[in-house]
Amino acid sequence: MVKTLYLEETDSTNDFLRQYTPGEDENMTVVWTDFQRKGRGQGTNHWESEAGKNLTFSVLIHPDEVLAKDQYIISMAVAETIHRYLSGVTDAAVSIKWPNDIYVGDFKIAGILIENSLSGEHIRDCIIGIGLNVNQTVFESDAPNPISLRMIENKEWNREEVLQGLTEELVWQFEHFHIDSIREKYRRHLYRREGIYPYRDAEGEFEAELIDVENDGHLVLLDAQGQRRRYAFKEVAFVI
Repeated sequence: MVKTLYLEETDSTNDFLRQYTPGEDENMTVVWTDFQRKGRGQGTNHWESEAGKNLTFSVLIHPDEVLAKDQYIISMAVAETIHRYLSGVTDAAVSIKWPNDIYVGDFKIAGILIENSLSGEHIRDCIIGIGLNVNQTVFESDAPNPISLRMIENKEWNREEVLQGLTEELVWQFEHFHIDSIREKYRRHLYRREGIYPYRDAEGEFEAELIDVENDGHLVLLDAQGQRRRYAFKEVAFVI
């Protein structure tokens, strides 16, 4: 059973679910809010969201069949799910920017923050935080490239309907969980999957081709000198 909870505002929907005890028949718990006082992105990033305009929500699942060493598959699965949903409601070019941002063209429309709890060699609980820009049109933070569904389609969206659609896609994904298929689709839909583009690491800016995202989440690039470069999250930046 999927249980959906609404909070007018909260510090963080991820934090709320971390303290939440689901009922015995809850396979998935979704909590969404009009406003997060302390919304977070990856690392130290802050997620800007105007109150009542966007979707900020978290999902609690219990993927006990996923090994701890394979936990990046959850990130791949969620990114691919959002990609599939958005590709079904807009004709714009949607892609997945490593590690798990969702882009439309060169603009960011959604971000994902995943926190796993382990039990031995397996994942016991997984909290999936998602921020999706829906109806916001003015962004005041220093985020360089935000975009929303309203900006793309020039219409107001019903946030509850969008949430319902995304929830249905997530339920389907985790009921038909096939690791090889998820990895293949994630890689196929990567931002900058083909071509040579600028990147920046600790040594400076360079141009490279995206070769792969490994099963553990490392990004592999091939630079202009034919050297393979392998990066963990935050070790390299896309120059956009």
